[in-house]
Amino acid sequence: MPSRFELANAIRALSMDAVQKAKSGHPGAPMGMADIAEVLWNDYLKHNPANPHWADRDRFVMSNGHGSMLHYSLLHLTGYELALEDLQQFRQLHSKTPGHPELGYTPGVETTTGPLGQGLANAVGMALAERTLAAQFNRPGHNIVDHYSYVFLGDGCLMEGVSHEACSLAGTQGLGKLIAFYDSNGISIDGEIEGWFTDDTAKRFEAYGWHVVPNVDGHKPEEIKAAIELARSHDDRPSLIICNTIIGFGAPNKQGSEEAHGAPLGDDEVAAARDQLGWHHAPFHVPEDIYQGWDASARGSQAENDWNARFERYQAAHPELASELKRRLKGELPVELKGEKLIEEAQQNGENIASRKASLTCLNELGPSLPELLGGSADLAPSNLTFWKGARAISRDRHDGNYLHYGVREFGMGAIMNGIAAHGGFIAYGATFLTFMEYMHNAIRMAALMNQQAIYVFTHDSIGLGEDGPTHQPIEQLNALRCTPNLSTWRPADAVETAAAWHAALKRRGAPTALVLSRQNLPHQQRDRQQLAAIQRGGYVLKDSDAPAEAILIATGSEVGLAMDAAAALEAKGKSVRVVSMPSTDVFDAQDAAYRESVLPAAITQRVAIEASHRAYWHKYVGLTGRIVGMSGFGESAPAGDLFKHFGFTVDNVVEQVEQLLEEAVA
Repeated sequence: MPSRFELANAIRALSMDAVQKAKSGHPGAPMGMADIAEVLWNDYLKHNPANPHWADRDRFVMSNGHGSMLHYSLLHLTGYELALEDLQQFRQLHSKTPGHPELGYTPGVETTTGPLGQGLANAVGMALAERTLAAQFNRPGHNIVDHYSYVFLGDGCLMEGVSHEACSLAGTQGLGKLIAFYDSNGISIDGEIEGWFTDDTAKRFEAYGWHVVPNVDGHKPEEIKAAIELARSHDDRPSLIICNTIIGFGAPNKQGSEEAHGAPLGDDEVAAARDQLGWHHAPFHVPEDIYQGWDASARGSQAENDWNARFERYQAAHPELASELKRRLKGELPVELKGEKLIEEAQQNGENIASRKASLTCLNELGPSLPELLGGSADLAPSNLTFWKGARAISRDRHDGNYLHYGVREFGMGAIMNGIAAHGGFIAYGATFLTFMEYMHNAIRMAALMNQQAIYVFTHDSIGLGEDGPTHQPIEQLNALRCTPNLSTWRPADAVETAAAWHAALKRRGAPTALVLSRQNLPHQQRDRQQLAAIQRGGYVLKDSDAPAEAILIATGSEVGLAMDAAAALEAKGKSVRVVSMPSTDVFDAQDAAYRESVLPAAITQRVAIEASHRAYWHKYVGLTGRIVGMSGFGESAPAGDLFKHFGFTVDNVVEQVEQLLEEAVA
């Protein structure tokens, strides 16, 4: 039987070989953390290489994702469907081994990491999801949800602010099944970190409420194993194991320096490392006894079979719970989703209310039939209106709730939501003001990149929030959301469109959605059944003229009401005007050409777009000849009505823009 050192050296060799072949990558972290990984994966990690999606597997996250070859080596060695040829294609086009771990590319990768700190926050979300799901479904004698979340992280993860947000909340929540391994090697890309990172990490995490195991020699398996045992014994709080390691361990001339961090070691240093480690094998060659020492297939299959047997007993004792758990883990919505009914009811009620309040109405109606909803707000629940009447706050002492008070932690919230979504069993939604989307934008981007369902509730959507002034008035944020690939953004005009937006977000299982909602009341718009159905197409004709339209007004959100008033004023002057409400530009853009032409005929070039946001986005719809009533600078502090008038969001200004367009067309 190979020694632990020999098993760990297989990781080191594969990692430095793959980086060398790719002429790109980070060999240092895999070589430095190999001994930690060997103990965790061989002695503790519960997983089945034959089924990477087994529900009760332990979750493993490599937050310092630049060390991806460590993860790929582990997956290959333990028996996942990741061949040696895949390792040889490291960082190549369409390979299963991209430069950083990417969810969906590589079997066994739980989340996309690379932007430092977010993997750690994802692991917090996974641990929250595990504990909440266990509280909702486990019953005496039936611990059917029972797994750990393990995360590797480095100095960079701890320097990033998102780690403070997520780990502070993890400590407050007492997430006992979250165990983090800090690769404390004192090196980052710029060199020795003592010049820019001197935090007392142990005290920092103790202050968060974590259990800390300090000064573990990351190259001594017996110390690593003892630290893990100690961490697992503290089930009332998360644990941080601080492992002192040597970056690039085994490379005699570069270990312990930044030269081993983010570049290939070079042929000579790879050869020298082989000699120092006693690894006398050709590149990418792993002896059979090493493979046997790593293979987790048999014990993984046995672990899943044991769980399946337990689940059968659970199903016999609690058939309804078992059926519900299976539904949620599959990501299936309830048979009766009330979204379409909500749309019809909102149309019948005809309320003039803020879309944030209409959103709360949706939650109150949808929530009872959607137990998988796991919501939250970044300390703005009374303003975001996300704490619906059936919401129950999750806390250190109450695990079976459905709502998280994230505190003022927008970025942490977004990244934790991604972990909850990646774990499965929940639909996560989180809320803040639209302008603070910037704090969490990279987490939103990661959700879109990973095809994860997350629902963002962004309220106070424009200068219409008024007196709080330009610091709180969003201008460029809508453009940023709309330009994010795979993110669907909705800015509804009234309660009806808000219900349609929630319905669309819940049905969009493989990607995130942003709901952009108003603070101020919005006028209800009348629609026939055809128009109601057309909302789901992202853009539709809300009002048409009896005569062929001379001009088109395109608007979203609070400006739809303005467009309707301007159209009425223009018709009083004998002008024929069409009003298009476009709550979701990305959904509209995805419609077939014939439908888009029916809404925005190419022949009608006299178009005016109206939105109290940055005007740049709307050129794609109005073309070179159209006009845009929008923002090009920041807002001001004043009552909303004064601001709309000051910035030109008035009937008179819209009418003037249309009249000028029509005059230019004649000229």
